[in-house]
Amino acid sequence: MSHHHHHIDPGAGDRRVAFAVAVNVLLTVVQIAGGILSGSVALLADAAHNLSDALSLAIAFIARRIARRPSDGAMTFGYGRAEVVAALVNYSTLIVIGLYLAFEAAWRLADPPGVDGWMVVVVAGGALVVDVATALLTLRLSRESMNIRAAFVHNLADALGSLGVIVAGGLILLYDWRLADPLATLGIAGYILWTALREIGPVIRILMLGSPPGLEAQEVLTEMERVAGVESVHHLHLWQLDEHRVSLEAHVVVDALDLATGREIGVRLRARLREAFGIRHVTLDVESRQTACVRPHRIGGGPG
Repeated sequence: MSHHHHHIDPGAGDRRVAFAVAVNVLLTVVQIAGGILSGSVALLADAAHNLSDALSLAIAFIARRIARRPSDGAMTFGYGRAEVVAALVNYSTLIVIGLYLAFEAAWRLADPPGVDGWMVVVVAGGALVVDVATALLTLRLSRESMNIRAAFVHNLADALGSLGVIVAGGLILLYDWRLADPLATLGIAGYILWTALREIGPVIRILMLGSPPGLEAQEVLTEMERVAGVESVHHLHLWQLDEHRVSLEAHVVVDALDLATGREIGVRLRARLREAFGIRHVTLDVESRQTACVRPHRIGGGPG
């Protein structure tokens, strides 16, 4: 469970995200103008998605800054989950945008409007270049943070959307096939919805205090009970503070008769959890047979 990361300097990362925001705002203005002049709903759809890219990057930027604040009396666990909340907002926005685009495309399938194919291709081509450049700016950061990954997915989806718009514009130029524009929009919407629904699950899991993916609570409990001096473990809680920090708390029944031995067993348990699972934030309530909870839950639950 333990991984080594080569982190980007926070200041440099912030500058990348800020630059990406500025570029996407400029691109959105150009796409809206091109969409209105050409009559392309696919281009306007791409512009709307690009505006959401700019907003998602702005949210990601603010969340990065908040997440670095130290813990205090109001937020004793720190502000790291600001990035998780930002990811939830961005994926939720993507879902709304995807549904809206699908509705607009379906409406225009019945009566496809006339579209200026050349303008669509030129503007969408420029958008594709900017989208790819923005995605590259955030690619490395996206590997370290689900917050930035949500913004990256926005940009990646938009790059594919721009590609779809270019294809639609080409088909209109070559064959005057007006259905290509709303059909391209439907394709963009489908991809956005599929990606957002897939990525939002891990975000919700963290906010719901779920155990980390790939880490079974029963396996952790069994490993703890193998430590010398441990009779049993109950009320095991396993959750993620944020994307990179896993926490554990549990009641541990030991066969020790004195406090010093009980503390020594606690030290061994923490070492085992760190080595086997990479869990470093551990809270243990050490109990004797006489003080142990009555009919406790093995996993989860409260004091017996």
